[in-house]
Amino acid sequence: MRVLALNCGSSSIRCAVIDTGSGQRGAVRHEELAGRTHEAVLADWTEAWRNSESAEIRKVEAIGHRVVYGGESFRTAAAIDLEVLGRIEAVSHQAPLHNPANLAGIRALSAAFPELPQVAVFDTAFHHSLPAHAFLYALPYAFYKEHGFRRYGFHGSSHRSAAEAARDRLGLPMEGSRVLVAHLGNGCSAAAVRNGLSIDTTMGASPLEGLVMGTRSGDIDPSLGERIAEIRGLDFAGVTKLLNRESGLLGLSELSGDMRELEQAARKGHEGAIRAIEVFTYRLAKALASLVVPLAGLDALVFTGGIGENSAQVRQRTVAWLLPLGLAIDATRNARHGEEHGGLVSPDGHTPVLVVPSDEEAAIAAETAAALGEAERS
Repeated sequence: MRVLALNCGSSSIRCAVIDTGSGQRGAVRHEELAGRTHEAVLADWTEAWRNSESAEIRKVEAIGHRVVYGGESFRTAAAIDLEVLGRIEAVSHQAPLHNPANLAGIRALSAAFPELPQVAVFDTAFHHSLPAHAFLYALPYAFYKEHGFRRYGFHGSSHRSAAEAARDRLGLPMEGSRVLVAHLGNGCSAAAVRNGLSIDTTMGASPLEGLVMGTRSGDIDPSLGERIAEIRGLDFAGVTKLLNRESGLLGLSELSGDMRELEQAARKGHEGAIRAIEVFTYRLAKALASLVVPLAGLDALVFTGGIGENSAQVRQRTVAWLLPLGLAIDATRNARHGEEHGGLVSPDGHTPVLVVPSDEEAAIAAETAAALGEAERS
């Protein structure tokens, strides 16, 4: 099946046309928003597809959309109809940087290609295999039973595809495999993947929990919310916005939420940039070490996402904190992102540390085809 996979992120939009049978891809596009809205970029794209790229687009049989938050409602990908669209809209407040962008993509492409089936592929779905002791919060249990308060996890398509790629490269069977995945981009999360299933992850009920991110704080003491509100004169929505859009690397550095800019500034001695990178890598390493507990061992550590794939410094500094676990980095391999060693950036004889390019679009396409196949059989 030829699927147009659309990935509307918090700061960029990516897409690709993927043949799920052959793996062949075309019409790849990637654009940073740079102050533009998702709607404006998508309007340009659909106009271009109607013109110069129309021949290829006419061969598309379905469209798959990344949707970050599905909550308890969606445990697998789902064909989009008015009911599914309404259920996505109803929970979008749980992922304010993402679900509105995902909905913009659904609306734009549904209007441009009304004849094509559209499928929602949920980040949270991959993490529905978390056991209760991993997903429950230590709140009165009624909040879970009656309101669904729990940890869901995100970046599911990325974690799934990166773990699969690592097993393939290392020749690991799925049964018994223990893979730790660090997805590092503007949003960041880590996941423990055992036997091909997510058994714990760093993000929680929303994409705000967990690691330090580009503009998101990650874990903080909940009591700080009240003090932040008092100091800044904010209501609860204002505090949430500050934690999502003004914190993380941006807040720590007082310069930028972009790791590329921070690394350049750090080389020139910028104290804020140095501080942000140190906090980022330390918190990441601490989280990765904790995820070895549910794995009960480790067969591979995988770095993926824009930062994970491209920042040798982040990989080196993170793994340096993990020496007690027997992990190590080969400086030469790491500088070249493992390109000549199948992605390996660790020395021979050590637990493999790999760089795996994120391929969320291929995962979205595969899940789209599977969902439509299930729909046809039901």
